[in-house]
Amino acid sequence: MKNKNITFMTQAAMIAAIYVVLTYVFAPFSFGEVQIRIAEALTILPVFTPAAIPGLFIGCLIGNILGGAILPDIIFGSLATLAGAYFTWKIKDYNVLLAPLPPIVANILVVPFVLRYGYGVILPIPFMMLTVGIGEVISCGVLGFIVYSALKKYKNTLFASIRDR
Repeated sequence: MKNKNITFMTQAAMIAAIYVVLTYVFAPFSFGEVQIRIAEALTILPVFTPAAIPGLFIGCLIGNILGGAILPDIIFGSLATLAGAYFTWKIKDYNVLLAPLPPIVANILVVPFVLRYGYGVILPIPFMMLTVGIGEVISCGVLGFIVYSALKKYKNTLFASIRDR
């Protein structure tokens, strides 16, 4: 049991660290009305391990802080990532093709309101839902499935010890 907990925390920490680095390195694309947050490709990881759920949440939280986000963005953006990761983990057994949908939907529903009421962006909310949605489809859908394709052959060795937690 102790080894499972250590593995879980280690995987969560590594995922968080990778998310932070990707958000920070690609900061010009990671924030704003039109954003393609490359780190969101990692939202496919709950398909492999539940450790990705806290890892993605903490990574988004730290990435938003380091990226200079305002408090509502730090809180609600991170909660959107948490919800997306949790529901990706919940639907993973139904159809892996649906795995990118929870983070896409969560961010479409949250980020435009943060942009409007937190940052004062005056673009129409439906337009921002579209622009955020396009960015999420690119990062979660396209890049996420590239990550999935690269990792699926290793899932039994990389993630097996805590996969069914």
